[in-house]
Amino acid sequence: MAESRAQTLHVTVTVSQQPGEVQEWLLQLNRGATVADALRACGLQLQRGQLACGIWGRAAAPNEALCDGDRVECCRPLVVDPKLARRARFKAQGARAAGLFAARRPGSKAGY
Repeated sequence: MAESRAQTLHVTVTVSQQPGEVQEWLLQLNRGATVADALRACGLQLQRGQLACGIWGRAAAPNEALCDGDRVECCRPLVVDPKLARRARFKAQGARAAGLFAARRPGSKAGY
């Protein structure tokens, strides 16, 4: 039994293709398996520009080898730069209604 366990990897694959939707698979793969092998085992095709993949939040290439206990994460590419989206939200809300100093105590100085 220990010998067969030494020949397999236990890997988790998570994919988010839609906002608010996450799919997860727990896989047993042979030693030497790659990110592309894990995605194929889930029935997913890795197409350029469609999904960005990483291992534990670190970018990973499709041919990167997996280790036992790895978590492969696949996310769709960002549509808007998060910094630009935050600036647009702040501009729409106004400087007084948003931010760290929006809820001040009555009678306090500005910025406190």
